[in-house]
Amino acid sequence: MTGEDTGPSRVCVTNAKGGTGKTTIAINIAGALNERGRDVLFVDCDPQGNATEGLGLVEAYDRGPPSLFDVLTDHEQRHRINDLIVEHEEMDVVPSNLDLLHAEQELTIAHLLAQLDDPAGIDALSSLAINVDPSGIETDHALESLSAAFDELEKEYDYIIVDSPPFYGRLTETSIYATGNVVVPALTEATSERAIELLIDQIAALEDLVGMTVNTVGVVANRVEQTNEDLMMLDWLNEVFAGHPVWEVRKRVALQRAFSAGTSIFAYEQSVDMEKVFLEIAAEFDKQFGYTEVTT
Repeated sequence: MTGEDTGPSRVCVTNAKGGTGKTTIAINIAGALNERGRDVLFVDCDPQGNATEGLGLVEAYDRGPPSLFDVLTDHEQRHRINDLIVEHEEMDVVPSNLDLLHAEQELTIAHLLAQLDDPAGIDALSSLAINVDPSGIETDHALESLSAAFDELEKEYDYIIVDSPPFYGRLTETSIYATGNVVVPALTEATSERAIELLIDQIAALEDLVGMTVNTVGVVANRVEQTNEDLMMLDWLNEVFAGHPVWEVRKRVALQRAFSAGTSIFAYEQSVDMEKVFLEIAAEFDKQFGYTEVTT
């Protein structure tokens, strides 16, 4: 069996707590998958565009419409996702865009419209939207926009990696709904506990809302050092996510330098020992999603 049999495997890298290194983790997972010979589409759903910057595509963030915002909020422009794809030496990228800052409000309006059956209320709420049209909402939760856009992709990929916003809202829910699989980055410090607990609760609420099961591919403990707090948090993560891989990424300056250079560590000029960890993550991806051959 290979992953190609069922279309691209979709994974969202998500944690509502900022500062976890989420985007760096997402970029290097994508880089590791590329290193194993996989065709990867990286989608930056963070309105701040950190991954877009970290892949050296700052100019794309400021481009005029159509953008990912239009793809997510206008049902007649889902197919335009193909026009947004930018080639990178390691992966294809759908960059974030300045307009995506308005997506949370639009998707919230779509969610409210999906639950209304009063024509007057629908008209009044629709007047507040930029792109959202009630005729394009297909479900009672209105989370289908990104998934529908993925269905319009003309190029075949092995993986779609989505970098979600560093907050929990409609945009993050839309990203998780479109993928059905999550990787959770976390810092090994006590402040991460509450954020992880909230994320678990929020994913459970999403599962109840849409009637789906979200699969946890694994957890990436990031910037790990050898302090007592780190060791205690690693024990806690292994307990909370029992049965799921918990990978340890050590604090390395080269990870930030590669980000600043617009690549993953695999395309960066300086080798770093954490490449091994990300290759282990990519190998686990292939195992879980049924890819049986390494094609590098």
